[in-house]
Amino acid sequence: MRRWNGWGDDTVNVDLPTQGYSLLRELLGKGNRQADYAIDKFTSRMPASRLPDHPLILTDPTERLVHSHGQSLPDWIGLRGGTLEHFPDGVALPATTGEVEELMNFSEKHNVVVIPFGGGTSVAGQLQVPEENRPVLSLSLKRLNRLIDLNPYNLLATFESGILGLELESRLGSGGFTLGHYPQSIEFSSLGGWVATRSSGQQASHYGRIEQLFAGGELVTPQGILRLPPFPASAAGPDLRHLVLGSEGRLGVLTKVTVRISHIPERNDVHGIFFPSWDHAEKAVQSFAGAGIPFAMMRLSNAAETTTNLALAGHEKQIAILKQYLRWRRISAQEGCMCLIGFIGSKRSVRTSRHEAFTVLRQYGGVSVGKAMGEAWKKNRFRAPYLRNTLWDLGYAVDTLETAVTWDKVALTMKNVEKAIFESIAPWNEKVHVFSHLSQVYSSGSNIYTTFIFRLADTSAETLIRWQTIKKAASQAIVDAGGTISHQHGVGLDHKPYLEAEKGSLGMRTIKELCLCLDPGQRMNPGKLTD
Repeated sequence: MRRWNGWGDDTVNVDLPTQGYSLLRELLGKGNRQADYAIDKFTSRMPASRLPDHPLILTDPTERLVHSHGQSLPDWIGLRGGTLEHFPDGVALPATTGEVEELMNFSEKHNVVVIPFGGGTSVAGQLQVPEENRPVLSLSLKRLNRLIDLNPYNLLATFESGILGLELESRLGSGGFTLGHYPQSIEFSSLGGWVATRSSGQQASHYGRIEQLFAGGELVTPQGILRLPPFPASAAGPDLRHLVLGSEGRLGVLTKVTVRISHIPERNDVHGIFFPSWDHAEKAVQSFAGAGIPFAMMRLSNAAETTTNLALAGHEKQIAILKQYLRWRRISAQEGCMCLIGFIGSKRSVRTSRHEAFTVLRQYGGVSVGKAMGEAWKKNRFRAPYLRNTLWDLGYAVDTLETAVTWDKVALTMKNVEKAIFESIAPWNEKVHVFSHLSQVYSSGSNIYTTFIFRLADTSAETLIRWQTIKKAASQAIVDAGGTISHQHGVGLDHKPYLEAEKGSLGMRTIKELCLCLDPGQRMNPGKLTD
């Protein structure tokens, strides 16, 4: 069963290793534990629904609470501290596209705001319920979860948009296929949500980001159904798929998605490499990314993240042996940077790519440590979000932010973003633990993914203020560096203030006019992306 006020399955708990806890206490001090707000307090103060009765709509207070938020840190603060204020008036559970159309007609007739709800895993405020004079309906897609068609000849599969990631992979895997889209949230995020937020998977360097995998589908808009045929390619004007990608529910409800699939590969290997410094590591990865060598993933941690990951790994004896070996290879514990690199394909192609890659990486001091760290990463890569629950219970808040810049800006942008986070919390005489990695590298540049951990304040309101201060400082550093405000998390409310710096005023007017064209009543997830 899903946790109502945290991440994931409520039967799964991930302990913080002793070394990890010691590191946090050393860097930040003892956590400031806070009591959780009880679910019955929320449901007892839930305002009465303003919606007319409809057979597909539930007005149960618990359902309304569960569908009132995503997984952003402000969402967590509101849930854990009891400060969440706005709730949908009802939750719709359609099982067919026809029922979605029926609900859209109902919403138009009664002037109801509609928020499409997939897996509920968004981390940038995409699901936040607005303060509205109109009734608000959360339209859940969890019953739209079927495989409609699998075409092995064309390597295409069509699903209903509410299917969750692991179930999608299970359906494809039984036939020997995979989509290959593995975001960290894959257990609970939906196919439609991936499209709506322009998601990127962990092995996108091989399979492609969701925009490469999204071949077509159907979008139910307030103006009718927008059908997107899955052409292999087309020069017939603008590609309408890219209007849907990243639209975050502003244009309508995505009900069907056709994706490009692949055969399950013979090999899927991930190797570990250490570099003596960030300068060596970045130059190695930049050179490798531009060499045209096939690879599936590249995750390069800076020194702070390397230290943190080793502390979180547990297995103290094995880590001690590793550190001893690295010292012998002249890689210090203070400056060494860990890199994971993955290869997918046939045995022969993987062997060839690995040989070519290591030839490049060793030129920059790279030291291979085999596949053990890669296997550990594959085993635990979807369990990491559960640490958010553990850390909160210990009195710490954790959040992430990300961007992408060209190679000439990577090092300085990472430095300035981390510096902005450090300095932003200083007025409270508090400390913050910050670390970063590159996990999606391209020939022209890379993403930068930064994690920050800080102690909870004495009140939820104060914790939120501290987060807002950190987020504003880091986001401004990204804008000042000329980076995108989001490489993979989307816009929602959290990144909306910085979008114009990237799109320009004309770009923002274009987005707004597009929303008005398909949703003239501004009833679809209003306030996200644009006003």
